[in-house]
Amino acid sequence: MDCTTFLIASGRRVPHRRWRVAFAMICSCRAIYSLAKKQFASVLRSPSFVVLEVSADDDADHRSKPSFSHVETDSLKSLVKERRLEDLRRLGGAAGLVDFLLYGEILSSITLDSDKEAGIIGSGNDLRARREAFGSNSYPRPKPKGFFRFLYEALNDFFLLILMGCAIVSLAFGIKEHGIKEGWYDGASIFLAIILVSVVSAVSNFRQTKRFDRLSAECNDINVSVVRDGHRQDVSISDVVVGDVVFLKIGDQVPADGIFLQGHSLQIDESSMTGESDPVDIDASKNPFLTSGVKVIDGYASMLVTGVGMDTTWGEMMSTITRETSEATPLQERLDKLTSSIGKIGIVVAVLVFAVLMIRHFTGSTKDENGQPKFDKDKATASNVISAIVSIFQDAVTIIVVAIPEGLPLAVTLTLAFSMKRMMKDNAMVRMLSACETMGSVTTICTDKTGTLTLNQMKVTKFWIGNEEGGPMGSGGSTPFVAPRVLSLLRQAVGLNTTGSVYRANATAEPEISGSPTEKALLSWAVLDLGMDMGEMRRKCSVIHVEAFNSEKKRSGVLVQEEGSRATITHWKGAAEMILIRCSHYFDRNGSVRDIDAESRMKFEEVIRGMASSSLRCIAFAYKDTEAEDHLHVDQEETPRLDDDGLTLLGLVGLKDPCRPEVESAIGACRRAGVAVKMITGDNVFTARAIAVECGIIGADDSGESVVEGQEFRNYSAEERMEKVDQIRVMARSSPFDKLLMVQCLKEKGHVVAVTGDGTNDAPALKEADVGLSMGVQGTEVAKESSDIVILDDNFSTVVTVMRWGRCVYNNIQKFLQFQLTVNIAALVVNFVSAISTGEVPLTTVQLLWVNLIMDTMGALALATDKPTKELMTKQPVGRTEPLITNIMWRNLAAQAMFQIAVLLVFHFRGESIFGVSEEVNNTLIFNTFVLCQVFNEFNSRKLEKKNVFEGMHQNKLFLGIVAVTIVLQVMMVEFLRKFADTVRLDWGQWGICLGIAAFSWPIGWLVKCIPVSDTPFLELVIHHIRASRIPSCL
Repeated sequence: MDCTTFLIASGRRVPHRRWRVAFAMICSCRAIYSLAKKQFASVLRSPSFVVLEVSADDDADHRSKPSFSHVETDSLKSLVKERRLEDLRRLGGAAGLVDFLLYGEILSSITLDSDKEAGIIGSGNDLRARREAFGSNSYPRPKPKGFFRFLYEALNDFFLLILMGCAIVSLAFGIKEHGIKEGWYDGASIFLAIILVSVVSAVSNFRQTKRFDRLSAECNDINVSVVRDGHRQDVSISDVVVGDVVFLKIGDQVPADGIFLQGHSLQIDESSMTGESDPVDIDASKNPFLTSGVKVIDGYASMLVTGVGMDTTWGEMMSTITRETSEATPLQERLDKLTSSIGKIGIVVAVLVFAVLMIRHFTGSTKDENGQPKFDKDKATASNVISAIVSIFQDAVTIIVVAIPEGLPLAVTLTLAFSMKRMMKDNAMVRMLSACETMGSVTTICTDKTGTLTLNQMKVTKFWIGNEEGGPMGSGGSTPFVAPRVLSLLRQAVGLNTTGSVYRANATAEPEISGSPTEKALLSWAVLDLGMDMGEMRRKCSVIHVEAFNSEKKRSGVLVQEEGSRATITHWKGAAEMILIRCSHYFDRNGSVRDIDAESRMKFEEVIRGMASSSLRCIAFAYKDTEAEDHLHVDQEETPRLDDDGLTLLGLVGLKDPCRPEVESAIGACRRAGVAVKMITGDNVFTARAIAVECGIIGADDSGESVVEGQEFRNYSAEERMEKVDQIRVMARSSPFDKLLMVQCLKEKGHVVAVTGDGTNDAPALKEADVGLSMGVQGTEVAKESSDIVILDDNFSTVVTVMRWGRCVYNNIQKFLQFQLTVNIAALVVNFVSAISTGEVPLTTVQLLWVNLIMDTMGALALATDKPTKELMTKQPVGRTEPLITNIMWRNLAAQAMFQIAVLLVFHFRGESIFGVSEEVNNTLIFNTFVLCQVFNEFNSRKLEKKNVFEGMHQNKLFLGIVAVTIVLQVMMVEFLRKFADTVRLDWGQWGICLGIAAFSWPIGWLVKCIPVSDTPFLELVIHHIRASRIPSCL
């Protein structure tokens, strides 16, 4: 065979050999794919040939309209709930699950359409299809109480039930004696009055409960960070869907069940699920399962969502829990005791009235309109006797109903609901009702600096390398004075040792930077000034180990390895002085490494102090070259730690975070309100002092005792801490333990303490404080759950607004309490005196129930919804043990009650002769004047101390509306509902008399407020006077 023949032969055989090779490869792939499908089918228990089959869409972009009609969801969700690690490993771990979820049908269809870099598409059709297939990330709540449940509870009142029984008897005897045409009025009127009072009470309670439920839902709305269509974004926890890639950091709540994808040093707290308090390590190999509801306490990671809503254990558990919206606050408990005491007095008066009326009636002392005894034993029948007893008993029970101030709890509920709603508009979300009240008693506020006193809009304004300051920041492009090697290390230090991210839609688009304000400022500087390409750098360098930022150590570190190199590099970033003490060398501007001697160390310390004195936060970057086998060591807790000794300083960065413009005035308002403000910060003492002076917390010439470091405060003896804690205004370089220690000292000294916090480690101090205030923007979910109130804009002035509302709550309750006690005292005294003297009560059962309605519901609505006034912030905090009824209130209500009692008793005994009217008209005048007195007294109650009771009234349209409605209803009661209310029509002159006498409440209120009162509580004065009067007799 010649060469040509060989070549031809060879040429003929080559295609056959190629086809055979291709055929063999196809058969092999089919065999491997079949085996893989069997594994997936055994793991996910899917009966179909395509394990997670998804119908391909005819549309060109089928990804925008995925279908999940054949997905076996039970297998997917049980993977995490049952922690089936072996099944996950057979799928190839988390990476294999992502690939399988992405390419379940070998490029012919998309399953969960999820990619750990780009995430899901996130279009409307995509999200809709996922929710239809896997459910939404929400769970059904137990059905709340409906209106008829509240109505039943209102009608179930013991004394109202007795009145209903009396009404039934009255109705029966009335019909028997006077016939059905006339005899049903009395009993039916009582029935109607009881139903009216109960319905109004039920409507009010129902509305407030619905409002609390809405606020509760807003409290539970958490934002989480996800990546969709390659873009990182924040979404509501309820919007998370299966297939989402979610980013987790310290303090976050895991929003759904899922699988750990990638991250470092991730530890979670599963105590809410298992009851075990020990932290649990999460990694890709041993424990990659993340369950909904647990908290991240260290590290950061990304996770793939595999189950949401009721497909999670957390969802099943939460669906059975109802948030208790009727929790009793401390003020409500105090009012309950007061209500009980007043109720007992009312019962005593009612028993006396019943006894007197019974004696007078059955001894013939009670006369009818003709002057004849109502009871004649010779003519009396059983029916008459029972009817009389029921009528007398009915009057006595009505006195009890009016005497018991059941409107007090309603007033607290109304004012809390109103305040919570308005506070939400003022960027404060209340999680615990009691916090509203307690804020009114706060004497000390311990606040963070960053984001609370400052704008949290950081920007790099200074950069030092070696002993030289860098050029102007913000010029863009790479920085020319930095040597290439140092520049490369700086880019790594910023871009790899971070929890932030940089996203560019295309090469020419502006970078979108996410992360904490500090991270965003550093990343922005690195991108714009150092020319950092974060994506390219992360492709060339791999992160081996991470030590997340710790508020104790105040630094974070990463171990990285460059592509194609066995050597590793450790990068550290943190508080400048904390990093500097671990550095033995530094880079100069030419890239040469120099030793840090005493002189250069002093120079660096001066640079740090200079930045701090200019209110700059100073961050240092350092690194260390390490061998592959020496990059980690193990500490006493058997935890791998990065080497942090003998570092080389790369540079110092100064970040400017301006103070909020309104902070100085807010701190001044606290000072005038008798509230001390203490700043507790992790910054160094020079930065802390500069910011404190700028904000007005301390003066520029304040002594050094007002500023301490956390370690110094910690090292004090217990006696020294208690002695100095009041003088300290600023605590720098503090740890969360230092903050907790200060709160405990302040509480021990009798202070009512409010604390702001945003970090997971702030949770103990937030819980220990009387009021914990977490930050809504930068605060972690752990901090928010530990707090009582969430400050939605992270602004200190909002804290002051919350305190103003707290004082308003207390003040509104005092207003209503003064108003209601005036009515109670007047009604009890008038009925008691009238019963003893004449054997009759001037105010009938229906009339008293109507007064009760005005007093309890209408009065509460009118007085419990006033907005805070400027005067509230000019007084000292109200102590939590101080009496609810102050001397000023006793003075006001005593004057009004005596005026009303005098007028009504004169009407009762001499009204017929004075006005020349019949008994029916006189009784109507008494009823009408009594109600109108309460209307005018509502104006007096608006201001406990100020004489001008009309000030600011135009701002409370609800008050004016309720007054108008009350007057209209009273006119209807007197003029049109005469049978129902047992009244007669009044002419214009008689209406003028009633209005004129009631209007005297205003000048009386003005005159009374001119009378000075002692600051010593009234009861203490009485006790002191009694003791003083006994001393002479003993002598």
